Amino acid sequence: MAWYNEAVFYHIYPIGMTGAPKKNDYSAPVSRLNNILPWLSHIKEMGCNAIYIGPLFESVGHGYETTDYKKLDSRLGTNKDLKNFVAKCHKEGIRVILDGVFNHTGRDFFAFQDIKKNRESSPYRDWYCNVNFSGNNSFGDGFSYENWGGYDLLVKLNQKNPQVVKYICDVIRFWIREFDIDGIRLDAADVMDFDYMKAFRRVADEVKEDFWLMGEVIHGDYSRWANDTTLHSVTNYVLHKALFSAFNDHNFFEIAHTIKYVNNMVGDCSKLYTFTDNHDVERIASKLKDKANLLPVYILLYTLPGIPSIYYGSEFAIEGRKEKGNDFVLRPELDFEEYKPQIETNPCTKLIYALGKLRRNIPALTYGDYKELALFTSYYAYERTFEGKSVIVAVNNTDCDISLSLPCGNFSEYTGVLSGAKAMVQNGHINVNVPANYGEIWLCEDCTDTAFAPLKNVKIQKSKKPATPKTAKTPASKEKKAEEKPSAKPSEKPLLNLNKPYEEMTVEELQEAILEKMRKNGPVTDYMLGTVRENTHHGSLLSWVRSFN
Repeated sequence: MAWYNEAVFYHIYPIGMTGAPKKNDYSAPVSRLNNILPWLSHIKEMGCNAIYIGPLFESVGHGYETTDYKKLDSRLGTNKDLKNFVAKCHKEGIRVILDGVFNHTGRDFFAFQDIKKNRESSPYRDWYCNVNFSGNNSFGDGFSYENWGGYDLLVKLNQKNPQVVKYICDVIRFWIREFDIDGIRLDAADVMDFDYMKAFRRVADEVKEDFWLMGEVIHGDYSRWANDTTLHSVTNYVLHKALFSAFNDHNFFEIAHTIKYVNNMVGDCSKLYTFTDNHDVERIASKLKDKANLLPVYILLYTLPGIPSIYYGSEFAIEGRKEKGNDFVLRPELDFEEYKPQIETNPCTKLIYALGKLRRNIPALTYGDYKELALFTSYYAYERTFEGKSVIVAVNNTDCDISLSLPCGNFSEYTGVLSGAKAMVQNGHINVNVPANYGEIWLCEDCTDTAFAPLKNVKIQKSKKPATPKTAKTPASKEKKAEEKPSAKPSEKPLLNLNKPYEEMTVEELQEAILEKMRKNGPVTDYMLGTVRENTHHGSLLSWVRSFN
């Protein structure tokens, strides 16, 4: 198997983590990337064998407006610093994945600067989409162009242009040759040209064995991106949303439904990149209404099918909420020496260390088949089996311990990893206790590792003002609610024209077109309706609607 099948990721946003200035004045390099080196032993001991880090290359601000793809951002250091960083990671047995911002460039990128200077006579005028010298943009350049996300700072590359494809493929070869990286996460993959990404896959397969390509995809049929010819994996945003809202709504049906939904979509969701938070979304400790639920959330992250990832600092349960659309609070500077003492005292950190060790030693959590065993609004249990060995997981989102009788394999006993408790098999079942706002992982006797030390008294206190649990919603009630909440008033519906090319549709029309296709495949639940309505990016919706067969 390739290394990425067994990966557990640690995600780093370096400009924030190292305390780099928010704006780049392109002055002399400062080797802030070296500030991350003290974290490597912690990352390794936590059980993470891969780091996703980025953006790293020269840019003017947050990193996603690239100025130079072949030069480490001056605020982080020099190319030598990056080469040294990757080498030290490899020495610790940690693979390194970089952020590939190949959908757009910044305005300081050489090709765009040439267009500003030479206008119609620039050899790079076709490197970008819809350059129009009769228009204008928010910077007053005297020409317009297609941007990403409505930001003129991010200039959309023409991914059909062979020169652009060749240039970016050469960048990938350069990164591998110069820094010996192990993979790339493609930013904004859900709005990128598929042939463009397939070209990256061909380069990856040619240049380095087991080189991994993962794409940022929020909505749509994940199998269009994650397949044998395009990318190896994509971000599982559907599960990300379910992980926290199932606790906030006291409704584990959402997670169980999501696993089935994604499995049906891609065949095997164990190859998808799973996470509780990242540099674009609020910290899980802030999203949960009750902090006591942090522990069972992480139990699910590490034991459900998928490639788990921890966003830097979240192992210490730090919080972070967006402020007026500003993401910087999600990307703070962290000093390892300040957080190091918490490794032994912070209940969240202690649990993640234990889960990392478990993930490394129990193949069933990586390769095992998934089977739902018990499901209710307040508890959820499932089994992962591999090569005849069984692991049973259960979580509880209530304030009371619960007792469950769970069907199991043909074994004599199971051992709870987190408690050390034994569960004897009787009539094909085990009778177990699941603590309040917690969970347990039981290993059959054939896969028990005596090196696992039970975690005693690992607990996060409930919030001072615990959220009142909402009435549990069954799938049927959720469908009813979705039907009762139309997105537009009846008088507005005639304004939507779905009988025209997708490219000409408005955001609202694309949303309705997607919902129409969903309805042909079955009932549209409240959750499904919400994912459509929350997406207001035209390019993403365009890719999504095209993803239906």
